[in-house]
Amino acid sequence: MKELKAVVNVLDKKSHINREIYGHFSEHLGRCIYEGIFVGKDSSIPNTDGVRNDVIEAFKNIHMPVLRWPGGCFADEYHWRDGVGAPQDRKKMVNTHWGGVTEDNSFGTHEFFNLCEELGCEPYLAGNLGSGSVQELADWIGYITFDGVSPMADLRRRNGREKPWKLKYLGIGNENWGCGGNMRPEFYGDEYRRYATYCRNFSGNELFKIACGPNADDYDWTDQLLGVVKDWHARAISLHYYTVPTGDWSHKGSATDFSEEEYYATIQKTLYMETLIAKHKAIMSRHTGNMKLVIDEWGCWYDVEPGTNPGFLFQQNTMRDAIVAACNLNLFNRNSDIVCMANLAQAVNVLQALLLTEGERLVKTPTYHVFDLFKEHQDSELIYSFVENVRVHEIPAVSHSASVDREGRLTMTLANCSLEEDYDLDIHILGMDGADYTARILTGEVHACNTFEDGERVHICDCKTEKTEDGIRLRLPRCSVVQVRGNAK
Repeated sequence: MKELKAVVNVLDKKSHINREIYGHFSEHLGRCIYEGIFVGKDSSIPNTDGVRNDVIEAFKNIHMPVLRWPGGCFADEYHWRDGVGAPQDRKKMVNTHWGGVTEDNSFGTHEFFNLCEELGCEPYLAGNLGSGSVQELADWIGYITFDGVSPMADLRRRNGREKPWKLKYLGIGNENWGCGGNMRPEFYGDEYRRYATYCRNFSGNELFKIACGPNADDYDWTDQLLGVVKDWHARAISLHYYTVPTGDWSHKGSATDFSEEEYYATIQKTLYMETLIAKHKAIMSRHTGNMKLVIDEWGCWYDVEPGTNPGFLFQQNTMRDAIVAACNLNLFNRNSDIVCMANLAQAVNVLQALLLTEGERLVKTPTYHVFDLFKEHQDSELIYSFVENVRVHEIPAVSHSASVDREGRLTMTLANCSLEEDYDLDIHILGMDGADYTARILTGEVHACNTFEDGERVHICDCKTEKTEDGIRLRLPRCSVVQVRGNAK
C-alpha cells in the first residue's frame, strides 16, 4: 500500500468556480428528449407538463445549474416557430442529423423554458445560424424576453405565456466549422457579428452571447475567429472535445467491453482537455483580456450499443466513465479562471448520459453519481491543493481539486485513476483548525455499470476516514471517486 501526502490551503483562493461548469446538454437526438426527458402530459409515466417526474427529481438532486438546448447539430436546422402553439398544430420535420426520424416538435420553447423554471436552472439556447436567418433569431429573442407590446410578445401571450422568461446564455450557431455550415472562421466571424447585432436585450434581460469556437485542437479557428469577433461582440467562445478511446471515429470502441490498455488510453485522452484549455487560453489572451471559454460539449463517445439505432448514440456507462467525469470536472475547477461553463453530452439516453430510461424505469449512471459528489463545488472559490502524485501508465494516478464556499465549508474531490493500486492519502489542511470531516465514495470494478435489472450496482457510500492533528487520512481504492467535506466548528 503506497502512502501519498496532500496539502490544501483554505486561505489561498484562486478563482471562482461558476456553478454553470456543472451544466448539461439536451439535444433532439435519439431518446434524449422524447422518452428520456419528455413523455407528454397523457403518458402513464408520472410527469409534470409532460416532463418525467423522476427526471426532474434527479436533475434537482445534483443542482443542475444550466441546460443547453435544442442542439448540437440539430440546432442549425431547428426553426423555433415550428415548436410553439397547440401541439397538434405544430409542423413536423425530419431530423436529418440523427436517425432520419420524424420530429413532431411537441417539445418546444414553452416546454423547455418551463422545465428550466421548474429546475431553477439557466436555459442556454443554441441559435440557428446555419440554416436560419437573422430575423428568425431576433424574433425568438423577442418572443422569449420582451415584456411590452410587439408581434412576438403578443404571439407568446396567445400561446399561453403572459410574462416573458429570462434568457442569459445564447450560443449563436453550433459547430459552424462542421455540421453548422462548414464555414471558414472569417466567414463565420462576420456572420456572428451580424447575428449578434440584432440579438438585443429586452425588458431588463441581458444576453451572454457565445460564439462558436474550435473543434478540439483547431487553434487556427480560435486565432482567426478572434481576429474578427472582438470581446465586445462575444462574452465567450465554445470548445468541443470528446474522449474517443481509440482515436478513430469510425471505430470508437465499446462502452463496456474494453481492455486495461484501452482504459488508460481513455483517461490519457481525457486529460488532453487540460492541454487544449491552456493553448486556446494563450491564443485568447493575445486578442482579448475578458473573454471566457465555454466547453459546451464534452464526454466519452463510444460505438452505440449493439442492436440500437446508430443515429441515436445510445451507450452504457461504467466506472470508467465516472473516472473520466471526475477528471474533467477537477480540471474545469482548476481552470475556472477561463472556463465559465461546461455542458456534459448528454443528459439522458445519449452518449455519456446522467440517466438512462426504459418505459417507466430510470437508472442513474456512475457519471450521475460523480455530479452528485461534485455539486458542492458550485459557486465556491477554488483553493490551493497539491497531491504528492505518482504516475501509472503515463498518467497521474490521482486527480484532484478543492474549493471553499461562502460559509467556509471545504470540498475536496479526488479520483484514483489506477486500476492496480490503492493509496492511503494523508491530507494536511491549512486554515481549518478544529474542523470536522466527512467523506463519500463511488467505487467498483472498472466495467461495473447500472442496468434496468440492477440499478444500484454502482452507488455512493460513506467513506471511512481518520481525523489527524492537521487534517484527515483516508484510503483511495483503485478506480474510485471520493468527496471530502470539512466544516469548521
